[in-house]
Amino acid sequence: MTALYIDADACPVKAEAERVATRHKIRMFVVSNGGLRPSQNPLVENIIVPDGPDVADIWIADRCGAGDVVVTGDIPLAARCVEAGARVLKHNGEALTAANIGNVLATRDLMADLRAADPFRQGGGKGFTKSDRSRFLDALEREIRAVQR
Repeated sequence: MTALYIDADACPVKAEAERVATRHKIRMFVVSNGGLRPSQNPLVENIIVPDGPDVADIWIADRCGAGDVVVTGDIPLAARCVEAGARVLKHNGEALTAANIGNVLATRDLMADLRAADPFRQGGGKGFTKSDRSRFLDALEREIRAVQR
């Protein structure tokens, strides 16, 4: 049975994911450290994990598998989920797969090293746009249809 796992802390597409999950009648797990308004949707289960580094990530990685879809911006979590056979999407709709996760991890590590080497470096990632939201919705719809075949 397909399940949708949302790494919910700082996730900008929870409502969109819930709409897609409801349309396909699949169970959705919204995993966070708390502070989120619980959904009243019977298909959505809000999972509150204890505070601590990567506790939500561990919860998701321990449960997802083939036929599941995971939404996360956390690249190490994405790698664990891909390894478990799950389909993984970033919030902007980018699919993380066995074919690209190695490069994405390497880029993440390189950027962390560059930031550590220059503490005065300003700026961060680009903002989340309407087109990112639209790409996410299209990608999630495709992934769910693919696993339901």
